[in-house]
Amino acid sequence: MRFEEASSIFLESHYKQRKGARLQRLKEGHAHAENMFLKQVWYPAFGNFDYLHPEYEVNDFKDGVRYLDFAYVRKFFRIVIEVDGFGPHWKTLTKWQFSDSHNRQNDLLIDRWLILRFTYDDLEIHPRRCQQKIQQMIGRWLIDFSGEHQDSLGFMERSIIKLAITKESIVTPSEVSEYIEVGRKKAVKLLQGLVDKGIFEVSGGIERIRSYKLMLKEQITLM
Repeated sequence: MRFEEASSIFLESHYKQRKGARLQRLKEGHAHAENMFLKQVWYPAFGNFDYLHPEYEVNDFKDGVRYLDFAYVRKFFRIVIEVDGFGPHWKTLTKWQFSDSHNRQNDLLIDRWLILRFTYDDLEIHPRRCQQKIQQMIGRWLIDFSGEHQDSLGFMERSIIKLAITKESIVTPSEVSEYIEVGRKKAVKLLQGLVDKGIFEVSGGIERIRSYKLMLKEQITLM
């Protein structure tokens, strides 16, 4: 699907989900720079807009509302993506606004958001570099998810973790067997090894285990 068609469907779906101030913010906030990010960076990197939210609303520490340029939201992690233009408003920024901008970012970090910021020039001149940054962050997160067992995990175990994150938690031996192309017994052995390491837990089955659940990120000691 061409970008123009995909982005139109993407934005229209979010228009339909919003009302009032949230809808108005999306229509006003999604401008040239944000569209350039979608066209030059996100769509070439991923080929879809799954789990990506424009002008994403979050509450701040003052019980007010703020909007993120983009948020990539999955069950186990969330990424803030901000596009920073070098315009007149930066030159006229007050000390309070400058401080508020930093507090906003600190609040997001405390709230377990991952943060990526791109300049307008980078989107325009170095789009591939921006694509790689996003891909590296998501890829690194998948690797670091294993935490203290990072060095002891093999390729197949990492692949199982990636599968579970993609499926948003629960996997079965049959799914693992098909995904990494091994026999069912081997799949069960690998899954049980991840249970022993505290990365997975048994989710379904009593006499015979039928499924395994990836433990939540906060339950695992991360690097």
